[in-house]
Amino acid sequence: MTSFTKIPDTEVPTISVHSSRRISPINPNIYSGFTEHMGRCIYGGIYDPGNPLSDENGFRKDVLEALKELDIPVVRYPGGNFVATYHWLDGVGPKDQRPARPELAWLGTETNEFGTDEFLQWCEALGTEPYFAFNFGTGTLDEALGWVDYCNGTKNTYYANLRRKNGREEPYNVKYWALGNEVWGPWQVEQMTKEAYAAKATQWAKALKLLDPSLILILCGQDGTSSWDYYTLKQCVQPRVSPLSSTQHTLIDMHSIHLYTASSSHLPNVTAPLAAERAIEITSSLIDLALVENGVPPDQPRPTICFDEWNVWDPLRAEGSKGAEETYTLSDALAVGVWLNVFIRKSKDVGMANIAQSVNVISPLMTTKDGITKQTTWWPLWLFSRFMRGWTIATHVSSGTYDGETQPKWIRGIKDTPWLDVSASVNEEGWVSLAVVNIHEDKDMEVKVEGVVGNDVKVYTVTGKDVTVTNMKGEQAVSVQESVWDGQGLYTFPKHSLTLLRWKA
Repeated sequence: MTSFTKIPDTEVPTISVHSSRRISPINPNIYSGFTEHMGRCIYGGIYDPGNPLSDENGFRKDVLEALKELDIPVVRYPGGNFVATYHWLDGVGPKDQRPARPELAWLGTETNEFGTDEFLQWCEALGTEPYFAFNFGTGTLDEALGWVDYCNGTKNTYYANLRRKNGREEPYNVKYWALGNEVWGPWQVEQMTKEAYAAKATQWAKALKLLDPSLILILCGQDGTSSWDYYTLKQCVQPRVSPLSSTQHTLIDMHSIHLYTASSSHLPNVTAPLAAERAIEITSSLIDLALVENGVPPDQPRPTICFDEWNVWDPLRAEGSKGAEETYTLSDALAVGVWLNVFIRKSKDVGMANIAQSVNVISPLMTTKDGITKQTTWWPLWLFSRFMRGWTIATHVSSGTYDGETQPKWIRGIKDTPWLDVSASVNEEGWVSLAVVNIHEDKDMEVKVEGVVGNDVKVYTVTGKDVTVTNMKGEQAVSVQESVWDGQGLYTFPKHSLTLLRWKA
């Protein structure tokens, strides 16, 4: 948690770090990914058979090795909007017998060459856990139950035996399952009202938990600030023993929300992720309200937030039906740094966060037939996933603020927008990590940093010559620069930069 005091720009800013005051554990799942049958994410991204860079399974080895650097704990699949017309049975069994289908989310043709078994094998190669989304559009409950039994079944049942017939004897033990994706949206096939969705989600959850009580079921929320979120939580977060449930198991484990941010102007762009912070706070209160109003006993686990789509994305400049291949700037990298600061500050509530997406599609990692490019936004992810683990710790910031226009506009009336966006953590070995984004485009910030121990502070800096530079022009204009600070006096955080300071408490 980071508290804030506004001071005049003429005063010296202060960051006070209290390493002994642990607020809440940081769930490693906040560094999760997302792969959808969209653009070049799957075909030509993670899966590229025939390419010399691919292994015998068609998996791009360079992509796997790069993603391993991020230590990604969970990857969501197969969508996204794609899932609303996806039938998992089309993507299992002999590849030459799989049907090609029209794909309505992104207006292409799905060959089904890559499906459930291929994705789960790819997850094993990466060393990550899978997270599947059910088809709540054209799909059925029977189809969903069959998918779970195919993945997790151990008995002599039809779908477990089908998995065995397809070459996999042992169950995959897929734990995370979403009850649909963005079914509230007008772009969805079989868009639903909140009333219809809540009734359907409850009945599906009952059946799914009867089949496999170990599943973690994720409710389809909106952006965390809507009546949809309130209504679905109120209807679906119920006591274990209730008129809605014939099982002793909690039906809903997590609540999903989505948000993308972007602006063509730097300061609105880099402050936009603060909308996600307020959305998390509102969603957390809605979860509590559902628990209180429904009389859920305190010994029942409290649902957490699954922020399973987030990123910087302007759908007009990177259109989804054209592959959504963004070219990211330093400004976008700093916005991603603020996004990640938000997840650290709100670690009490966020049980998972999945950047959308992991390869090529609005992604920090891009492929060509000859190799990969790590975009500007790769480096904040790399730094945070490597170092910002353990517990969120109490931190206080005193600084001036940006007082101009925000995107969305409502941020200006609800959130402070300090020049220094900050989070801090401590891990089990006692290493303190302080992440600071100086959002100012033109001004270095000399800051008094309180709580630093020792004279060997490791420094990791992400910056560039200006906020418009990219890594997509054949040069690494933005990366991580390493140095050391003696911990004495004021520390200067460069203009338009992300800095991570690290010391042993």
